Amino acid sequence: MSDFKTLDDLPDDLSGQRALVRVDLNLPMADGLATDLTRARAVAPTILELADRGAKVLLLAHFGRPKGQRNSTMSMSMVQGAIEDVLGREVMFIPEVAGPVVEQAVDILGNGDIGMLENTRFWPGEEANDADFAKAIAANGDFYVNDAFSAAHRAHASTEGLSHLLPAYAGRSMQKELEALDAALGNPEPPVAAVVGGAKVSSKLAVLENLSAKVQHLIIGGGMANTFLAAKGVDVGKSLCEHDLVDTATAIMAAADRSGCTIHLPYDVAVAKEFAANPESFRICNVHEVSADEMILDVGPQAVEALGDVLKTCRTLVWNGPLGAFEMEPFDAATVTLARTAAALTQEGSLISVAGGGDTVAAMAHAGVTEQVTYISTAGGAFLEWMEGKELPGVSALQRG
Repeated sequence: MSDFKTLDDLPDDLSGQRALVRVDLNLPMADGLATDLTRARAVAPTILELADRGAKVLLLAHFGRPKGQRNSTMSMSMVQGAIEDVLGREVMFIPEVAGPVVEQAVDILGNGDIGMLENTRFWPGEEANDADFAKAIAANGDFYVNDAFSAAHRAHASTEGLSHLLPAYAGRSMQKELEALDAALGNPEPPVAAVVGGAKVSSKLAVLENLSAKVQHLIIGGGMANTFLAAKGVDVGKSLCEHDLVDTATAIMAAADRSGCTIHLPYDVAVAKEFAANPESFRICNVHEVSADEMILDVGPQAVEALGDVLKTCRTLVWNGPLGAFEMEPFDAATVTLARTAAALTQEGSLISVAGGGDTVAAMAHAGVTEQVTYISTAGGAFLEWMEGKELPGVSALQRG
């Protein structure tokens, strides 16, 4: 994805330049305090680099879903302290996003200072991607930086509109994300494997259809694997299964076969009669031995060992979703085992591994491999839409004209 301008394309000295920087500071909160600073830490390098190069940095972000109305509980001032702690710098809160109040604040800011504008979603023009609203924001900037991949699937004024009005650049976090995604599916080194897990085929239908035409190995786990097993005539007992999508699963398997993609389904499974941690009824069995009162809750050890062997033949891996009910022991075993295999292969340099999506981030952390895979994307919706092969407006807008 070399067709994107980055901070490297800007002059070294940005003194006096006004940088409008779109970031994701939609932090989880409890009792008025941010409980997870991951998103703030992700954008800190871009903010600090621009400030250290002398720019007046104006942060644009949303917080919650105020639906075009001012709401004091969703003001960006709520996260100001958390951002200052992460950056180690003072941040001026500016209670508008455009107009004379912002203009006056920019005059007060010195070179290298940081200001944070109010929640962009307080104005209906944000989500409507209103041209006049975007122009009003752009009036107080000399260039635009998008460092919020997680919001790139939204064509909003601050994520897409501004890029048409000012010179536009990808921030460091956005740059890392785009480079990782390009390595995983854009221009990957084959053979490519994809792990797709989760509860329902219906939620990942577009992902499965897109991947089956792009990868050499498609590993299906989680509840959705049961629908594919049912399509192959397996009685899955009480397992979560979308029987109305059996024909769809059959069609995906046929399309994969035509594309030269091998779909991997479990042939031994972990089952139980109740959905609970460490149940007495837990056992490992062949998929054809699941009884009517049992449910499949994880991929079995023999199948996981075989999947590990598949990864050893691959050069690229993209992963979205756990293989089983990883929140409960012992149904985390398959996800943990395969994640650690992927991490080991990554560390020895034989595999590029990119993982993303909410449950996937938690699963990788649970397996203890967050720092050992190539890249983990924390962007839920944007990552999923990218896996579906959709164009992301906030990314497309950054392409070199």
